Amino acid sequence: MHSRSSKSIDILPRAVVFDLDGLMVNTEELYQEVGTELLQRRGCLFESDLLTQMMGRPPSISLSIMIEHHGLKDSVEELATESQEIFRTILDARLQPMPGLLELLHAMDRTGMPRGVATSSPPKFAWDVLRRVGLDSRIDFVLTCDDVVEGKPHPEVYLLAAQKFQVNPAEMMALEDSQNGCRAAVASGAFTVAIPGDHSRNHEFPGAQFIADSLHDARIYDALGLAGNPTME
Repeated sequence: MHSRSSKSIDILPRAVVFDLDGLMVNTEELYQEVGTELLQRRGCLFESDLLTQMMGRPPSISLSIMIEHHGLKDSVEELATESQEIFRTILDARLQPMPGLLELLHAMDRTGMPRGVATSSPPKFAWDVLRRVGLDSRIDFVLTCDDVVEGKPHPEVYLLAAQKFQVNPAEMMALEDSQNGCRAAVASGAFTVAIPGDHSRNHEFPGAQFIADSLHDARIYDALGLAGNPTME
């Protein structure tokens, strides 16, 4: 369990922007399986340091990092096509919301708190994932790699999210599971909460207000002024 204490809160967030992969849904662990299979076919290993470099970045950048790391002869496009084929075989059976997500959205529904998604994934994929878990109608907007020039860890996507909400970045809570995503959120000035998964449990998240074990964390509810962790009705 993470024991890092919360920083003092000067401004209560008025909106929430969620990362998608590994934060809202378990696609990050599925990506790891895809990457492992992709590299095993080429006699390579998917080492933890490579995974860390790739996490939270746009797909083309992530695959470029993989190619450079292992000196692969494949193009980004070839790896993207192959990885999508592998991913589709496991998506239907394995995709699910991360623990605490539905409860948090339920609490936010009660107050009408605005919410959006800021992801490095392409728009077609992001909306498909949200639709598969029944969340596409519960999100105000989705920002993807197609909406920005600079991907995470650059803060552009979070600055754009603040514009969408029509709030200052400091009035927006950003929920992230990766180092690169957290860096982007912190750099934007957002109230940043890190919620690492198994893939990022040992990472450092400098600048985050606090590190939570899951979306159930009572500090998230407190910071948003929401009733504490309600049971789903």
